[in-house]
Amino acid sequence: MTLASAAPRSGEPGPSRPRSGRPRPVRHLDHGAWFLVLPALIPILVLSVGPLLYGISLAFTDSQAGRTEPTEWIGTLNFQDLAHDTLFWDSFRIGLLWALGVTVPQFVLALGLALLLSQNLRFRWLARALAIIPWAMPEVVVGIMWRLVYNPDAGILNETIRDLGLGDGRDWLTGLATALPAVIVVGIWAGMPQTTVALLAGLQNTPYELHEAAALDGAGAWRRFRTVTWPAIKPVALAITALNFIWNFNSFALVYVLTNGGPGGRTRLPMLFAYEEAFRYGQFGYAAAMGCVMVAVISVMLALYLVGRLKGGDEK
Repeated sequence: MTLASAAPRSGEPGPSRPRSGRPRPVRHLDHGAWFLVLPALIPILVLSVGPLLYGISLAFTDSQAGRTEPTEWIGTLNFQDLAHDTLFWDSFRIGLLWALGVTVPQFVLALGLALLLSQNLRFRWLARALAIIPWAMPEVVVGIMWRLVYNPDAGILNETIRDLGLGDGRDWLTGLATALPAVIVVGIWAGMPQTTVALLAGLQNTPYELHEAAALDGAGAWRRFRTVTWPAIKPVALAITALNFIWNFNSFALVYVLTNGGPGGRTRLPMLFAYEEAFRYGQFGYAAAMGCVMVAVISVMLALYLVGRLKGGDEK
């Protein structure tokens, strides 16, 4: 028995076909295109993925510096010891305090600076150039410069305090109560330019007609910011804040130059703690386990951020 397909009734849509009357050929990715991707893919595999996989495997061994016996596989023993290491979890708590203490004020100040630089001011180009100077400076240079500022004997901060008659100053980087706040101030100053640039780009993409229409409707400055400016820059703000938090949590060079984790471990961040375990005490396997924990925490942060972004996109 032969089955024939019935013609579509009048008014019913038929199968969609291209205008030429012939089905479009399915195009497959040309294998030669992979050679164009390799120059960018190989450095990522060699310099990022490879060391990451090696570090994860090292966390399950008893690798130590200067050891003559072969490295042995010890399973999760390093992670079990890490779970009871109060010094590491103290550094983890300090790292969270540091990341929050830098990221939140950094965003607030950068937002205010971006709003100011978006106005039609005289010498705006000069102000924008000066605002990104801290971003162009290496972290080591920033750390050395601020150590001079915080110097207890000849630092500009203590000299200003003495000139104003507010006291004799103090040793900011070695005081148990002042070391972490002093380092947080440096972190805010050093990272604010990149946040400012990102927010300024978002502000410049906001249509001026929306601000003008809101102003004609009688909306004040705060209402225009809440109803026009913030919805326009919200995606940029969320993205740069999440990246700043992850970057600050992984910070190493700035704190290392300023305090080297002191005094008494008050500024010992997780990355600095892992560095000391690996290169000061030679516990490579144990330090790799710390690195795995930090990678897991950062992965969770990224996952939460991506889920939030996807939900935000679905709501739109």
